[in-house]
Amino acid sequence: MSTLAKAMSKFRLAVVQLQVGGVKADNLSRAKRLVKEAAGRGSNLVMLPECFNSPYGTSFFSQYAERIPGESTELLSEAARENQVYLVGGSIPEEDGGKLYNSCIVFGPDGKMILKHRKIHLFDIDVPGKIRFQESETLSPGDTLSMFETPFCKVGVGICYDIRFAELAQLYSRQGCQLLVYPGAFNMTTGPAHWELLQRARAVDNQLYVATASPARDESSSYVAWGHSTVVNPWGEVISKAGTEEEVIYADIDLQYLADVRQQIPITAQRRNDLYSVTSVQRGNS
Repeated sequence: MSTLAKAMSKFRLAVVQLQVGGVKADNLSRAKRLVKEAAGRGSNLVMLPECFNSPYGTSFFSQYAERIPGESTELLSEAARENQVYLVGGSIPEEDGGKLYNSCIVFGPDGKMILKHRKIHLFDIDVPGKIRFQESETLSPGDTLSMFETPFCKVGVGICYDIRFAELAQLYSRQGCQLLVYPGAFNMTTGPAHWELLQRARAVDNQLYVATASPARDESSSYVAWGHSTVVNPWGEVISKAGTEEEVIYADIDLQYLADVRQQIPITAQRRNDLYSVTSVQRGNS
């Protein structure tokens, strides 16, 4: 392998676990500062959490919603350009055509928007005595797969509840993604039970890296996020994990290691496509 190829097979990922409060301007300011901090430590790709500019909750979505482009996405564009990073902008409540979406916007190092992913699977759950939440009361679902290219690898994007749907991750993997990013905000019921489990499952199933970005935990908020933003490698090992407070975690993504894992356990070549398949009805906005 040439020196250039070796250099391109590794890159640094930063995950920002942001403390999200009720003042949008403060959320944006903190996010911009932490993106700069991450870039200063050599990060090539930085990701923010779900609803990074707004408290998470059906009562907040319409209040904090923006059109795109808007205040939050303009700040993300500026942060990506100033720091020369790929920036996965967590998610924000988006208003478009009288509908609200939970949307993740990705910007390139030139500050240009390269992708918008609208959360495909809405978080509608009811665990008696623990939590009931219905995103569909206010939000509409997206209808596209979302992937983007970097000089290092292709990246697939989901938001929070999207991670529970193994078919989505499989499709991303089959279309060449080597890293999946899920800005998310699991709660104090689903977090301890499934947060890490789902990430490790998606990573092992598809032999790729999985990264999640959660808001920091705020016990005083109406929806308490679990925290513990995480990066998992293709072997299913947790290689970086946050606590519950605001912090930035880092992971050096090694695509040669990914290739080695796929060679050692060649599940892609061993699939019984004569017996089963997972197919997409559209190619996505890659």
